[in-house]
Amino acid sequence: MTKKLVLITGAAGFIGHHLLDYLLQKTDWNFVLLDRLDLSGNLDRVRDIPSYEVDKGRIRFEWHDLKAPVNESLAKRLGNPHYILHLAASSHVDRSIEDPALFAMDNVVGTVNIMNFARNCSNLEKFVNFSTDEVFGPAPEGHAHKEDEPHRPSNPYSASKSGQEAFGYAFFITYGLPVVTTHTMNNFGIRQHPEKLLPKTIRSVLNGTPMPIFAKLNKKKRLEAVGSRYWINCWNTSSAVYFLLKHGKPGESYNIIGFDEFTNLEIAERIAKIIGKKLIPKFVDFHAVRPGHDRRYALDGTKLKKMGWKPEISFDKSLHDTVKWYLDPKNQHWLND
Repeated sequence: MTKKLVLITGAAGFIGHHLLDYLLQKTDWNFVLLDRLDLSGNLDRVRDIPSYEVDKGRIRFEWHDLKAPVNESLAKRLGNPHYILHLAASSHVDRSIEDPALFAMDNVVGTVNIMNFARNCSNLEKFVNFSTDEVFGPAPEGHAHKEDEPHRPSNPYSASKSGQEAFGYAFFITYGLPVVTTHTMNNFGIRQHPEKLLPKTIRSVLNGTPMPIFAKLNKKKRLEAVGSRYWINCWNTSSAVYFLLKHGKPGESYNIIGFDEFTNLEIAERIAKIIGKKLIPKFVDFHAVRPGHDRRYALDGTKLKKMGWKPEISFDKSLHDTVKWYLDPKNQHWLND
């Protein structure tokens, strides 16, 4: 029996390499990794996967920037995958504010190019289109967005992801492409880019330097922390994607969420407690620093939960294990800017 072939775009990125790690452990499938190895893509992540030396015979790598179409030569090298997991994207809000056109090219045009390739894959069973909670815009207190709610993107990054989703649905309707869309929330885990909250906080606490925390003026004209998010470990996200490869329905979208909501300050304080050192918060006005910053994101995970999926690892255990991994001297190079 022929083994499944999986194409992962953005496979050298943070979530992409965790998804590869998970699927290497859970399946006997073969993988083609597509990445342009820029700011977020780093093959050291793939080589750091514990089973890499054993499983590297199941992995092939192809360099490509999806702003360009997949030409005939590359298409032959990619093969005829059974699953395409499309994670390649530009994802940093601040950089999207500086260069919105780049994000439109990477996230919208790039998606169209890989979907045009996918249209010709006769073996294709699922195309998983990775989106974000941010397409829905801010969530009022007490509300969590469901999959079918309207998009209200607040910044160029979330607008580009909304466009990515729109093309995914259009390709499903027009060409019958078996697109399954996911919305994920704040993912964390090992080997994350140093600019992200967890590694940045760990570095700040270890060095005894102030940690910037977004804040707003309260009624007493004092700054207080804002920025509430639901947090999920990449292992749980990967588990949900594997579940959707089996049970997801083309044309549908699914919220992949953690069930633990914290402000950035609360996350930073938990990290400091695990390390055993003091956090030095530095409150900054979030609107002055980041126009288009949303105070709170929230997704409703009922749909996926009713289908039978649940996180494999608790938030507390995954946060503890992640911080301890970074504290190991052999892993501390992942904290460097």
